Amino acid sequence: MSIKITDDIDALVEVLPPDVNRALREANRFPELLEVILDLGRPCEARYTTGDVRLTEREVTREDIEYVVARIGVFNDDNRAGIARTLHRISAIRNRRGDIVGLTCRVGRAVYGTIDIIQDIVESGRSILLLGRPGVGKTTMLREVARVLAEKRRVIIVDTSNEIGGDGDIPHPAIGRARRMQVPSPVMQHAVMIEAVENHMPEVIIIDEIGTELEAAAARTIAERGVQLVGTAHGNTLDNLMMNPTLCDLVGGIQSVTLGDEEARRRGTQKSVLERKAPPTFEVVVEIQDWDRVAVRDDVATAVDMILRGRSMPAEIRMRTPSGEIHRTMEAPAPSRGIAEMEEEMPRIARPTPGPIRTGPLRVFPYGLNQNHIRQASGHLHVPVHLVNDLTEADALFTLRTYYRKRPQVIMEAERRGIPVYVLRNNTVIQMETYLAEIFGLERQEEEDAIQRAMEDARQAIARIHAGERTSVQLSPQEAYIRRMQHQLAREANLASRSSGEEPRRRVTIYSNQ
Repeated sequence: MSIKITDDIDALVEVLPPDVNRALREANRFPELLEVILDLGRPCEARYTTGDVRLTEREVTREDIEYVVARIGVFNDDNRAGIARTLHRISAIRNRRGDIVGLTCRVGRAVYGTIDIIQDIVESGRSILLLGRPGVGKTTMLREVARVLAEKRRVIIVDTSNEIGGDGDIPHPAIGRARRMQVPSPVMQHAVMIEAVENHMPEVIIIDEIGTELEAAAARTIAERGVQLVGTAHGNTLDNLMMNPTLCDLVGGIQSVTLGDEEARRRGTQKSVLERKAPPTFEVVVEIQDWDRVAVRDDVATAVDMILRGRSMPAEIRMRTPSGEIHRTMEAPAPSRGIAEMEEEMPRIARPTPGPIRTGPLRVFPYGLNQNHIRQASGHLHVPVHLVNDLTEADALFTLRTYYRKRPQVIMEAERRGIPVYVLRNNTVIQMETYLAEIFGLERQEEEDAIQRAMEDARQAIARIHAGERTSVQLSPQEAYIRRMQHQLAREANLASRSSGEEPRRRVTIYSNQ
């Protein structure tokens, strides 16, 4: 599927002061343009994908800001306005008296053909949550999801800031046949979500930026009524979402459970453990890593359960090539980012093994930790750790649970940058050794050996079927995430496969398609 982009750029340029308008047209770099910035008392700037460019030498005046404000829509409670029947967004910065002293004029583009990378999931009828850093294309993909689903189903968009359907009473053509409900104020988003279901009988609800407990509860209500929900939320990965106390209910929520003595012995854990408390609101999580690359977690319940046990369920990586083909591979098993906050049991400390999975030194930004303890821990494990004072140089941030719960700016910035945040229960050498061992892969050799054996069994079964020796081969019992990888191998070999049996003896059987 080819990708088509429309941006209505003239509509945005025409609301800007005449000399800014002229400078933009002379530069003629509209496909690269992201934003135009007008801050009182500073020269006007354009932000392009390749960097910032000064558009005027003179300083922006109040008259310039008033010129723009007079030509756009009304600012809502979230300080956002738009231009009718376009996707452009103008955001205001105000002083303490409420006067506008800055404007961010962001180019809105409708991009057609972006969901081919997940179209099979979108059309499956399952509820989907899109995650990703700001600017990676979540809202663009959401808009395209609405258009595609509306061709066959009843779709309602709950458009809080008019980013999906554009400003004005008539929505942008990019949403196709989907209907759009505007939200009077961001605090009313959850109420409009429920109103959409009760009044308009949708088969699909589209919602951007689920961010509060009320909105999470409304999403669960919608899902329980059998309506497909497609939305976005704050966070880069499933792990991030689980650590967010406000939004973790979207993936089932987390509760502390006290086990009986016999069950604790069977599991080999302490009596107090964390478990998922309910079915996830969203059955599928799509982590948008880049415009042409996503990680799909199509069994959220199992993925959450695995993370709570201190393990990681590999995602399916989908990549769009320049020719438009979609390539699918399985993510290599890796430690979950930030699961330290959720672990109640202390994992064992493995002895260092040759060839750690982490290559090169680990640069750690310590926040509220005893730095000498980190040095001692790295020395005990013989792993290279460098402490840094600049977050931009860090590979990981280590902090304590008490600091993490206060959500200081440095931790929020680390999560925004996609830097793994490891939350320790206490400021001890043993605790630091635990997470250094996880990062450097010192605990995972046994698990990885088991995965390699299971995948080799699947490859041998495929070879026997292709050679005509057998029409089907039953593999040995495996955990869910390993079975998923075996199914993927069978699909790549153009063979059929299915899982059968009860846990923990559930196994994959691979069949010939003949």
